[in-house]
Amino acid sequence: MEMIAEASHVASHQAARAVHGASTAPVHSTAKSGEFLTFRLGGEEYGIDILRVQEIRSYEQPTRIANAPAFIKGVVNLRGVIVPIIDLRLKLGCDTAEYNTFTVVVVLNVRGRVVGAVVDSVSDVLELGKDHIKPAPSLNSSVDSAFITGIGTIKSGDNERMLILMDIEGLMSSADMGLIND
Repeated sequence: MEMIAEASHVASHQAARAVHGASTAPVHSTAKSGEFLTFRLGGEEYGIDILRVQEIRSYEQPTRIANAPAFIKGVVNLRGVIVPIIDLRLKLGCDTAEYNTFTVVVVLNVRGRVVGAVVDSVSDVLELGKDHIKPAPSLNSSVDSAFITGIGTIKSGDNERMLILMDIEGLMSSADMGLIND
């Protein structure tokens, strides 16, 4: 839980910086260097732009919305704001979606709308330079890789791990999510 509090503090600081110097430039399909919040979904590690993160919270059971897709778990009241909760594990087709003490909700600010994303656990906040980010792979049409902006590589000692960099704003704004009107 200490890591969650630390990541939440860093994310809040970064989000505050974003409000004051936010760019209105369109999102590009390649990841740029910068700071990324890393989290786990199943056996994979993902990264999203820290400037989209508002806070990190423990998972609490949301109020279910009738006839919503399975990946929309419901809504929670976050200090007077009703926030839809999306289970990224279900949305992205992870094998299992178990709720345990490590399960957290990453609260995002996407196009002025607050949205919660359920993930297995939060790992770290990493700064990646251009030399550590490779372009997203081209995959066949049966695999939806539209929201993958690149692959980050992190070296620690002799080990190297890969980080799937996501366009979280694009994913949350997609038509099938039904959360944000263009």
